[in-house]
Amino acid sequence: MLRLETPTGYWLVTHPDHAHLAGAIAAYWGNDLFTSPEPRPNVLLGINSHDDGWAQRDASPSITKAGKPSAFSVELVGKYSAFEEIDLQDYLNVRERAVAEVASKDAYAALLVSKHTHNLLTARADRSTIAPEQLPLLDVFLDRQRTLQSGLLTTIRTDSSLTQEDTSDAAVEDNFRLLQACDNMSLLTCVDFAAPATLLHPLPTIAGHQEITVTPLGNRTCRLTPYPLNQENITIDFPARHVTGKIFTSSTDLAALFAAAPIETLTLTLSA
Repeated sequence: MLRLETPTGYWLVTHPDHAHLAGAIAAYWGNDLFTSPEPRPNVLLGINSHDDGWAQRDASPSITKAGKPSAFSVELVGKYSAFEEIDLQDYLNVRERAVAEVASKDAYAALLVSKHTHNLLTARADRSTIAPEQLPLLDVFLDRQRTLQSGLLTTIRTDSSLTQEDTSDAAVEDNFRLLQACDNMSLLTCVDFAAPATLLHPLPTIAGHQEITVTPLGNRTCRLTPYPLNQENITIDFPARHVTGKIFTSSTDLAALFAAAPIETLTLTLSA
């Protein structure tokens, strides 16, 4: 779950809906400066579905020890901590299921999602927020992801529908970075991050790679510099539910409010 605080409560966005927003951004990616993703169907599938495994968990949101919705929030932008607020084994099970669900559809997409998951829990995770006795759970999980990636790479390199260029180390890395960047842009949107930011990783251009800065203009409208999309202005709708209240007495209460809340539409606008 992702949360955006409002004067009266929170907008809550599920992980799958956040990922679908990332996929919608990726669908516009590529212009005279930035290259378009290839193999396109596989890459877009990976980006669009990288959090589908969270659907069951997010259908019944829980609360933190402080009584707030347990969710990614503006305070966590740029870091990945707060592991003391979650059941690590349950969290890793969800992460593993999310990768497995994509793997059942497409090996290339699953490779990107596994690399995203591994990066999230290594380069960006704060291990100090994990209880020492639970660290072996994380390390075993990461070993399984590396083994899975090796098998998926072998699979895609023997797939006659994919070119040698599609499955090169450089192409896989660039497509993983695109997933990360679109995921990052979606996260910034869903928590309404108000400060300038730089999307994760330099992204591939015709001549090399270049960083993209995000300048918020208010009301989930942002300017991207340099601009990587194929239309000068794009508007993307995404669903969210609003729950009233700042502190909740139980996860059951929050889940009931979430289930009763109507699905509403929020909007992201990106411009050159």
